[in-house]
Amino acid sequence: MIRLDSLTKVFDTPKGAVTAADHISMDVPSGEICILLGPSGCGKTTTLKMINRIIRPTSGKVFINGEDTTSLDTQELRRSIGYVIQQIGLFPNMTIEENITVVPKLLGWDKAKYKERAREMMRMIALEPDAFLKRYPSELSGGQQQRIGVARALAADPPVMLMDEPFGAIDPINRAVIQDEFLKMQQDLKKTIMFVSHDIDEAIKMGDRIAIFREGKLVQYSEPDELLAAPRNDFVESFLGEDRALKRLNLVKVRDLASNEIGLVRPDDTLATALERIESYGYLNSIVMVNDKRQPVGIINSAVARTTKGHCRDHFQSVPVVVSLDDDLRKVASLMFSNDMTWVPCVDDDGRIVGQITQRAITHHLGSRYRAHSRSGIGATGTEASPSPASKE
Repeated sequence: MIRLDSLTKVFDTPKGAVTAADHISMDVPSGEICILLGPSGCGKTTTLKMINRIIRPTSGKVFINGEDTTSLDTQELRRSIGYVIQQIGLFPNMTIEENITVVPKLLGWDKAKYKERAREMMRMIALEPDAFLKRYPSELSGGQQQRIGVARALAADPPVMLMDEPFGAIDPINRAVIQDEFLKMQQDLKKTIMFVSHDIDEAIKMGDRIAIFREGKLVQYSEPDELLAAPRNDFVESFLGEDRALKRLNLVKVRDLASNEIGLVRPDDTLATALERIESYGYLNSIVMVNDKRQPVGIINSAVARTTKGHCRDHFQSVPVVVSLDDDLRKVASLMFSNDMTWVPCVDDDGRIVGQITQRAITHHLGSRYRAHSRSGIGATGTEASPSPASKE
């Protein structure tokens, strides 16, 4: 959907020419979010602004949906691209409805259509239309204003969106909420998005692909898991941080690693039966007791089963924690550490046991990816593979 072909920007300054973006070439497939990441002054915002010609390229081309935008009228180009900035940029003298409908009006939509579109966008960003459309930006919180900024960018249903640190000025709690809401919207909207960020965790959470910039050059362009597992050079490795292996936990869901092999007992089973099933796995020190609906109702500890006689119903502890199949591994690891557990039972939407996830499985998953890159020679001094259109994991 977006293709940059050797895009370059050179600024003339009193001290001479400065290359802000140096022959940037990259493809962003339709429906994906590409995060531009790097230190201040690395060229990521300049690259973004060349796409809608807020900054005119010195050389190179921008293609949108296969069309060379060089010959397009600047205003026409900008109206076809949604644009969201950190400062939000709402018009203070316009109501929320007027802000959202600016571009549809310019495109000649009839009144009934753009008014309904405003209401539709408000519902999409989880703000009640009747409560907010007639207000002015100054009457909204920063987080609410940022949502309106996103709604305005989406109002004319553009195929492409540019976002320049859109959530950077919002406090961490509201930022996480808005990020989650935006990702839910993206699942339905499938927009193609270029997104500038300074936040590595945000990039990993939001991006289908991440582009790392340094001093005007594109250093690495990869899917998040590939980037974290195989940084191309020392700069990328340093920029990602020493905890990049832990950052990869955000990218993997429980369903990707959960084993459906899990020993269970019923309340009427004996402790001897519980101990036999625990020992059959070799690495577990407890077992889950379930009811007739296969829902966890307790834990039988191996020490209790080994030293006590009787039935499970009389000697169980409460279940410390369970996880769902859609939880990410970062949450699982946190729960394991905080509850001193090496495995956690997994449940479906109805709370029924469907398997387990172990610390061993998590460790093996992270390590196997690094070992694979080591064997193939990809790493700090290796050659970067071209990113595939596959999902993050």
